[in-house]
Amino acid sequence: MFGLRGIAAKIFGTSNDRKVAKYRGKIDEINAMEEELAGLSDEALRARTATFKDELAAGKPLDDLLVPAFATVREAAKRALGQRHFDVQLIGGMVLHEGRISEMKTGEGKTLVATLPVYLNALQGKGVHVVTVNDYLARRDAEWMGQVYGFLGLTTGVIVHGLSDPERRQAYACDVTYATNNELGFDYLRDNMKYHLEEMVQRGHHFAIVDEVDSILIDEARTPLIISGPSDDKSELYNAIDRFIPELTPDDFELDEKQRSVTLTENGNVHLEQVLAAAGLLTGTNLYDAE
Repeated sequence: MFGLRGIAAKIFGTSNDRKVAKYRGKIDEINAMEEELAGLSDEALRARTATFKDELAAGKPLDDLLVPAFATVREAAKRALGQRHFDVQLIGGMVLHEGRISEMKTGEGKTLVATLPVYLNALQGKGVHVVTVNDYLARRDAEWMGQVYGFLGLTTGVIVHGLSDPERRQAYACDVTYATNNELGFDYLRDNMKYHLEEMVQRGHHFAIVDEVDSILIDEARTPLIISGPSDDKSELYNAIDRFIPELTPDDFELDEKQRSVTLTENGNVHLEQVLAAAGLLTGTNLYDAE
């Protein structure tokens, strides 16, 4: 059976070979645009970003822009970095755009590969995250590849340890944001602890590319992200609330003996709010008012 598989693979190619082969046509299209784009001025090349955004706003599918967008990024990289995307890097970029894992050999320039799908997806204006394994790589890649994005009129931000909330909010508001998986994860957790939307630093999770994906999604996944800190002394509040518990009726709460938990019903919420308001203990408009 194994011999038959080997023979079939030699004749028809492996599954991976067939997947890679489907990108060849688009690579030819991208290569065909190279001479035309090389003749454009810097301003004309940069203006293509606005054109792409207008086309998306008019309803054009993002995938229809892959070929011209990739060709534009390659020309921008040649001018901003002196580096040109090779065909294997174009394939890697297409794989990443599809949400798949792209394994690049040493020396194939995976950092440069990421600029292709990052630029394409950043055109939607919803932000793109590039996840790295440490702060050094986040800073380095943001400064290095940020030259390509900046050349094409996009903004680049970087999230590292020690930034304030306003600084983080500004970095997340950029078209492209570089950060470690831990910084992204903890910012997400802290955002879910905020009381008001305007206090949150992240603006959504549209598209992300993960560098060293095996390390981050497998090795690092075994380490939980936990936010801890000293709790406020609420004993006085608990004692005050305890006085009103006997006034609740069975219709005011649901008791889960298995989980050893109690949940107020809608009637219970209303009843307790009325009791606490009458006692002068309800400072907001309801039980869940953060104020």
